[in-house]
Amino acid sequence: MSLLARDNVRRLKRNVPKTILTVDDAPTMRKLIAFTLSSAGHKVLEAPDGKAALDMLKNTRVDLILTDVNMPNMDGIELTRSVRRMSQHARTPLLIVTTESQANAKAAGKQAGATGWIVKPFDGVQLLAVVKRVLGE
Repeated sequence: MSLLARDNVRRLKRNVPKTILTVDDAPTMRKLIAFTLSSAGHKVLEAPDGKAALDMLKNTRVDLILTDVNMPNMDGIELTRSVRRMSQHARTPLLIVTTESQANAKAAGKQAGATGWIVKPFDGVQLLAVVKRVLGE
């Protein structure tokens, strides 16, 4: 493939809406993230906890996962470990979005396989910038 053709393929991939799963037990936070991402042209799926997210991921391909840490049924760290064990999602970027900002919490997320960490509260511009960078846009 020529250099020009490769550049065109990259440009087209950047313009394709991405499917993003947001996982948080707080409905208002899920809706805020979904609104921000969908306003930027992304398709957003929502799950209230890690267990529901895993059930969804068994049959759904996503381009990015955003998860809270503290949730009932399955927390975000265990979700991250479980996602990394799924062949179809082992390399899917996964961002932890949480109020937890301690170094040991971040280390646990990194060890579990998280791609990055966003501390709440955040603004929409910050979220979109991080999402864009992680998705390689």
